[in-house]
Formats: sequence, C-alpha cells, structure tokens
Amino acid sequence: MKKVIIATKNKGKAKEFKAFFAPYKIEAVSLLDLEEEVPDIEETGESFVENAALKAEEISSRFQQPVLADDSGLIIDSLEGRPGIYSARYAGEPTNDQANIDKVLEEMKQIPLEERSARFVCVLAIARPDEETIFVTGYCEGHIKTEQCGENGFGYDPIFIPKGYTETMAQLDPSEKNQISHRKQAMKQLEKRIHLL
Repeated sequence: MKKVIIATKNKGKAKEFKAFFAPYKIEAVSLLDLEEEVPDIEETGESFVENAALKAEEISSRFQQPVLADDSGLIIDSLEGRPGIYSARYAGEPTNDQANIDKVLEEMKQIPLEERSARFVCVLAIARPDEETIFVTGYCEGHIKTEQCGENGFGYDPIFIPKGYTETMAQLDPSEKNQISHRKQAMKQLEKRIHLL
C-alpha cells in the first residue's frame, strides 16, 4: 500500500486527510503517528505556497517518503490581503482565535458591507523524494460579517459568510461547511493528480 505523511499534528485535519486518501488505497499517517518526534517547522515563507513547500519538502527529505503539507488562511481585500499568511497569529503569539477575530472586526469597523469581500485559501503541497513538488489551491469566496455568529468551526469561521449563504461558516452544519471549504476545494484539485503519488 502506498503511504503519504500528512505534515500536521492536528487530529481533526489528519482524520480528514486519512478519509480522503482511503478510497485510493493510500495510507495517510500524521506526524502524531510517527515514532520519531518531528519538531515544528518555522513558516518563514512569504506566501501560502512557500510555507506549504517548506513543511512538505523538509519532512519528505528527512523520511524519504511522500509528504503532504497545507498552508491556509484568510485574505480580506479591503485589508490589502491581510491577515493572509499570518492568519493564525494575526493578533500575536500565543495564537488566539478570538483575539484574531476581534482585531479583524476592529480594523474593518468603517468598511461598508459591499467592500467586505474575502476568501479562505488553502494550498496543498506534495513533496516526493527527488521529484518536483506538486501544488494545488482551493478557495472559498465570501465576505466578512460585522459581528460574529455561530458556535461551530474554528478560526475566522464566526465572521465569514460564504458566497451564496446568509449564515457564517460557524453557523453551518460541519458536514455542509466541509463540502464548500477551501480545503475541500483543494482536495478536489488533488484528486486529479493523485496518480502522481
């Protein structure tokens, strides 16, 4: 059976990728499943692509195995693309979802509804020993609400309304959110290239 390492210590994310690869007879293992402790890789890139590549390529060269890494975040047009690659730590360290949401809402206080367009972006990088790294990107378009609503999800979900919806990501049923999410869209792109693994 083919094997791919998922460069994450997030159990939820690992579970999602394991389920994705299963029909293709590819075993996905997360960093938590490995016997060797893998230190966190510093995301020093200046784009989602660079950060995903850094993680995938470093771990792939260490284990000589195919590795999938993702980097994702929120791009808000009226904030010149912020929080972007700093989405997780936008309000500083340690990372705090509520502080990040508060900072975005504060920065957007004066911005009218029609200028609050935004999108979630997910870049998946697959690094393989001695091969060129593959990249796929998924988007979820929408806009930023003026206050937070909903208990589901995480990150910026309580202030993000996907295109075609009237509720925030955090108000949607998780199964519905997962069908339209940026990660799901990236996985759809990955399906077309799964044979390269």
